Amino acid sequence: MFNRLNAYRIMWVLVFFDLPTETKKDRKIYAKFRKDIMADGFNMFQFSIYLRHCASRENADVHIKRVKSFLPAKGHVGIMCVTDKQFGMMEIFRGKELTEAPAIAQQLELF
Repeated sequence: MFNRLNAYRIMWVLVFFDLPTETKKDRKIYAKFRKDIMADGFNMFQFSIYLRHCASRENADVHIKRVKSFLPAKGHVGIMCVTDKQFGMMEIFRGKELTEAPAIAQQLELF
């Protein structure tokens, strides 16, 4: 039987970006890109690294396509998908102290 909530099926989408901020126009473009991905459900993990929990690969593809539609003309943007299982194996440190992983976002899907 197919398990819909499989740790290998659930995905995390990570968006990494390095956008120019030298001019006022550049800063405005940076802020718009950041606001657009946040409006799409991404949360800041670190500066210029945002992540979003997706229930399936198909759902992740929708959000990846949406991020691509927000891409600014200049700068570097990377998009990466990892399974929930891979994300759960991440170790996070503050200095030399191991810290708890961020709380998993609870999402309710309505059909």
